[in-house]
Formats: sequence, C-alpha cells, structure tokens
Amino acid sequence: MTSSTLLSAREIAAQIRRREVAPVEVARAHLDRIERLNPKLNAFVDCQPQAVLAQAREAEKAVLGGGELGPLHGVPVSIKSSIDVAGHRSEAGTRLRAGYIAAEDAPLVARLRSAGAVILGVTNTPELLMAWETDNLLYGRTNNPWDLTRTSGGSSGGEAAAIAAGLSAGGVGSDGGGSIRVPAHFCGICGLKPTPGRIPSTGHYPKAGGPFALIGVVGPMARTVEDLQMLFEAMASFDDGDPCSAPADLREVRETAVRNVPVGFFEDDGRTPVTRETRLAVNRAASLLSSCGFRVEPFRPKGLEEARQLWWEFFGVAGGMILGPMLRGHEFELSPILREFQAWTNAAPAHTGESLLDAWLGRDAVREKILLEMRKYPVLICPTAAIPAFRHGEREWQVEGKTVKYLDAWSYCEWFNLLGFPAAVVPMGHSDEGLPIGVQIVGRPWQEEVVLAVAAKLEKERGAWQAPPLS
Repeated sequence: MTSSTLLSAREIAAQIRRREVAPVEVARAHLDRIERLNPKLNAFVDCQPQAVLAQAREAEKAVLGGGELGPLHGVPVSIKSSIDVAGHRSEAGTRLRAGYIAAEDAPLVARLRSAGAVILGVTNTPELLMAWETDNLLYGRTNNPWDLTRTSGGSSGGEAAAIAAGLSAGGVGSDGGGSIRVPAHFCGICGLKPTPGRIPSTGHYPKAGGPFALIGVVGPMARTVEDLQMLFEAMASFDDGDPCSAPADLREVRETAVRNVPVGFFEDDGRTPVTRETRLAVNRAASLLSSCGFRVEPFRPKGLEEARQLWWEFFGVAGGMILGPMLRGHEFELSPILREFQAWTNAAPAHTGESLLDAWLGRDAVREKILLEMRKYPVLICPTAAIPAFRHGEREWQVEGKTVKYLDAWSYCEWFNLLGFPAAVVPMGHSDEGLPIGVQIVGRPWQEEVVLAVAAKLEKERGAWQAPPLS
C-alpha cells in the first residue's frame, strides 16, 4: 500500500469511488509514511492520527452508503500551519503564538472537507512566514526530500516537502513573495499562486489586510497540475473575510481556445542571472508548447525592475510596519531568520502616508503598463528563481560569474505578487546535482483556468512526475 501514497489525488479519489481501496486504508498508509519519513523531513508539526482515522471512517461510511461523493472524497491533504484547522495548532512558526489552537476551520479548509478531503494535519513554516527557507525556534528546520542538507524553501516549505515525499496527496500554502512557488520549485512539485481574492485568505495568520492584501494569497500545492485544478475548484469562491474577494465563477477552458493564446517567454530579467539548467528548463517549456501548436515567442515585459522595487515597499517596508508592534519587546524570542528580516526592513525608513500612497500609485501604474504589454502575450513562461534548492543557511551564490544575493534570487516570483497576476509552477528539469527546477506559467488577473490549462499541457508533454530519492 505504501506506493499508493505517491499516486495523484485524482487517482486516489477514483480508486475510492471504484471501491478498489478504502479511505481508512489510504489514511493509514499516509500515517505510516508520516511516521517513517517525517523525522527526517520535519514537514508536519501537528498530525493527530486518531482524528485522521475518524475522518476516514466517516468517508468510508459514505462510500458504503452509496451517496454522492465529493471530488476529493477520502483524499488525505495537509494545510500550512498559518491557516486555521479546527483543533490543530495554527502558530505560523512563532513562539509568540506557541500552543495556539484554532477554534474553527478557515473557509478554504471547510470547503476541502465539503469536497470529501481528509485533513492530515498542519505543516511547518518559517517564523511568521518571512523567509524563503523553513526554520523556526518552535520546531526547527524542514529538509528537502531531494537532499536533506538543503532547504525545502519557504514559507510553505513544510507543505512542499510533505507532498513531494508522499506524506500528503496535496495541500494548501500561502504566497506573498514566492512562498508557494519557490518551495514547489525546490521540491519538484506544482503550485498555484492565484489572483488575490480568488481563494479566500480568511483564517490565515498573519491576516491579509491593507496593502498586504494586494500581494498575499493562499493557493493549492500538489504533485500534478490536475490535482492543483481539483484543489483550486474546491476552494475558489467568494468570502466576506477576504478584502480582495470577488464573486468570480469557475470557467471551463476549451483546449482549442487555450492553444490559440500567444505565449511569451524569457530566460532571465537582465538583472539577476539564472543557472544554465534554469535557462534550459525555460527553453524546454517553450519548445514543448511550440511543438504542440502554441505560438511561442521571446518576450520580456518592461517594468519588471520597477515592480521588484515596489514589491519591497509592500512586503518589506509595509510588512515590517504591520509586524513591528507585535514583535516589539519580544526580540529575544525571535528566530535568527526573523531577526534578519527585521534588520532588512529596519534599514529603510518607515512609510509615511505620502510614501505609501506613492508606492500604491506606482504599483497601479506599472501594473497597467505590463497588462497593456500582455495583450499581445496573455501567458508568460519564465524562471521561478535564479537557483535550485540551496543548502541550509546559505545567503549568496555564484551564478554566471556574478554574486546573487538572498533577497534577489526570488525576484522572479515577487513581480507577480506585486502585480496580482496568477502564476503556476511546473517541474521542468534538474540541476547538475539532480535537484528539481520548475518554471512559472503566468497569466492575466482572474485567468487561473488559462494558466492551469497551459500548465497541464506542459506537464503532459514533459512526461511522468519524478519522485524524490527519499521516496
């Protein structure tokens, strides 16, 4: 039964519907795998086996009763520990919330349960999510299943490691500057950063509000694009608690319509170099789409550097101001990674009303400019990051003879948080060390269905998903 933990969520659900396997059997297989591999990975921080089995027994009763089953019926999924899951820790990796137990499910968790999912538990994050690696003083660091000496990324690093290693069939992360996409890229899985408000962030901590609501989202992570689609459809809908939420209906996208969408691609941004293998992965993606009928042409939007700088005004400066009052007086309780983030944010003056207004207006102007450019190429293919998964604690790398600093390596993700564009990551290659490399598929706002359709085509042309060595 162990091998079934690496099946897609869709196949697990199909086997349950056909009664080839029982939900309790599936749950036990995942719990056994968690018991065996989590000590090496440190992906889960709160998994309650008896609660998992109780959910699975209820799912089994529904199968035997012959009633209508949801699309995720009996499928074991995990949730990032910054999102409320009733009865589970929702600490966001900080001692300042140590022992906090969520009283009720976040809306997205309730929707997953309604779709039939079995919630396995919650996964590790960096403290208050402010890093691209997962480590904190509550639970320690999460390791990458491709190489335990390397990070699984952040801030949804526990999710990525759990899904890649088959501890979970899929799950949910959050992303304010690459926190779904970088871990997906590092761990060789898929992830979707949706348009803000497409999936409600209600029940997420820190709470999305003010300027931060424009860049921070929650979204699905899985081993296949098809599973991303299932999770996305289960969670996407309006909710009062998300300030960016909108009543955007799910849409069906015909393959012929998608194939007629022009695609632009670029290997680098002209500022931060990427590894040779990253260039190869982007070119492979472009070539695969071209070979199956897409019009694919080199294209790099103007304004990306401006978008990067403005993103820091929201994520770094405004984010530091939002967290500042909570952290004040608790400096000695904070993890080294969060203290490092504080040092970066404190290096710039805090926003005045005028400077925040200038940043906000600048964001809207660059967004308009890039959207006008993307009328010609509504879908973009580009790198996810400058490098593959790095060794724990590293802060700079030599790439193409240049030094790439920690804050610069993920700018390929940050643009699209600032702009509010949906972006998916699909594994598309490997580094010389055998580490996975994912590429980004980016679309216009509210066009998740188009992004996922192009991503699915890429995945199909690429071939079967590859499991990490730990599996």
